[in-house]
Amino acid sequence: MPKFLRHTSHKYSKLGLRRKKKQVWRRPTGRDNKMREQRKGKPAIVAIGYSTNKKEKGKINNKTPVVVNNVRQLENIQKNQIVVLGRIGKKNKIEIAEKANELKIEIYKFNPQKYLKMNKKKDKKIEKKEKENKK
Repeated sequence: MPKFLRHTSHKYSKLGLRRKKKQVWRRPTGRDNKMREQRKGKPAIVAIGYSTNKKEKGKINNKTPVVVNNVRQLENIQKNQIVVLGRIGKKNKIEIAEKANELKIEIYKFNPQKYLKMNKKKDKKIEKKEKENKK
């Protein structure tokens, strides 16, 4: 993986010559800038997907990701698949978290036990406030 450095930073001390903290990436913007035009022989520009593993592209922990938006879709998950939550609301998310706990399904970047625990605490606080407001 190349170290992406600012254009011409090797020439000037204010841009990071022998100063590690100043060696930060800035996108090249000039009209005639060869690096911006991505000319052959010039340094690489930061881009999404640069130097990714093409064979494993689209897989998470050697499992195929499946977007889930409701509980019915969650029930159709197989062993070699991992759940990725879609754009859903709090109510649906709680239902999916409960069902995932039951079926012991792995959800990518989401801990169902922790989420349910947090929501129970929040619900208790809301109930207390409602009781105080009624009095």
